[in-house]
Amino acid sequence: MLPDQPTVRDLVRHIQAELFKGDLDPLRARELLIQSTALLGNCLQEIREADAVYARVLLAHLDSTEAASRAKIRAETSPEYQRKQEARDTKELLQESARSLKYYLRSLSDEMQLAR
Repeated sequence: MLPDQPTVRDLVRHIQAELFKGDLDPLRARELLIQSTALLGNCLQEIREADAVYARVLLAHLDSTEAASRAKIRAETSPEYQRKQEARDTKELLQESARSLKYYLRSLSDEMQLAR
């Protein structure tokens, strides 16, 4: 990633901030929904990569430790585990943002139909 480009997490934070402010116009809500959906694909790719890296860390701890529970605890304190969890958390945030935007757009559509 280029230094000037925002990360996926930065983009998700921006979407959340706009949702938190509320009072979105329908066009902006649609744009944010499309952006959320597109970013979800990036999250899924990051989850796959982070899972693979974490699995190697866990395997290394399992090979060097007698107890599997102890190896798991050691692996869960690694930066690789944190990366894995952050990717999963970001995915959940995007899914919830997309759900909220869909509900918002649906309610606007219902209001417009009732106004007719």
